Amino acid sequence: MKFMILVKASRESEAGALPSQQLLTEMGKFNDELVKAGIMLAAEGLQPSTQAARVKFSGSKRTVIDGPFAETKELIAGFWLWQVKSLDEAIEWVKRIPNPTGEESEVEIRQVSEVDDLGPAYTPELRQQEERQRAQIAAKQ
Repeated sequence: MKFMILVKASRESEAGALPSQQLLTEMGKFNDELVKAGIMLAAEGLQPSTQAARVKFSGSKRTVIDGPFAETKELIAGFWLWQVKSLDEAIEWVKRIPNPTGEESEVEIRQVSEVDDLGPAYTPELRQQEERQRAQIAAKQ
C-alpha cells in the first residue's frame, strides 16, 4: 500500500522561514531510517504559496488564482510518499517524525489509490496506457 504523508504548512513556512539546522538534522536522520526500512519512495518540501497558483474549474471555464492563499491550515509544506503494509504502519512511522514546527502541528496520512481501486472503468487499454506512461517517466529519471 502506498501512502502520502502531508506536512501541513505553518505561518513560518508560509513566510518562507527555513527550518532550523537542528530540525534539518533530525529530519535527515528520520529520512535515513525510512530509506533503511525500505519504505520511502519520495520526499520533498514545497515552496510557500506566494510562489504558487491554483486553477479553479467551473464547467469549461478555468480561472487562475495566484498565491499567497489565506488559510494556512489548508496548505501543505511538504510530503513523503511511502510504501508500507497498512495505515497502522504509516501511523506508527508518522508518530516518529520530528515535530516540524516544535509547536502544535499536523501531519495528514492519505492512502494513494491503486489501479484495482478504480473498478471496472479501468479498462485493459487504460492499464496499458498507464504502464507506458510510468515506463516513460522511469526512463527520464
